[in-house]
Amino acid sequence: NRFCTAPSNQTGFLCDDRVTCIPASWVCDRVSNCRNGEDEQEKLCGDLPHSLPGYLVFLCSIPTSWVYADQRCDGMNDCGDCSDETGSLASCPPCGWEWWSCTPVHYEYCSCIPRRLCQDGIQHCLSWSDEYDC
Repeated sequence: NRFCTAPSNQTGFLCDDRVTCIPASWVCDRVSNCRNGEDEQEKLCGDLPHSLPGYLVFLCSIPTSWVYADQRCDGMNDCGDCSDETGSLASCPPCGWEWWSCTPVHYEYCSCIPRRLCQDGIQHCLSWSDEYDC
């Protein structure tokens, strides 16, 4: 079993040394992050996502789409239809303190925008709440 919790409470992959835990999205990214390169082995990366352990994969509501488990509930629209952020399968908590809850105008966000975008003179929420209330 290679399941572990990576930094920021992300789903992770445990390297052979049984100490190093890398975020799920670092597996099969063509960069060896484990000392022995086990995160890039053919048996793990040969037929994505089917060759990956299930805990590393989140299946989007679009049948042919998937993302790494650590991309679920990260605030970004990684699936393209927000199923990794707002869908019932994602089970994401409400926006955290670093986020502002609104209906975004840009597709890269789903139901929250980063607070760093508040009051920057650019509309990011349909209601303009990011400029007036945030």
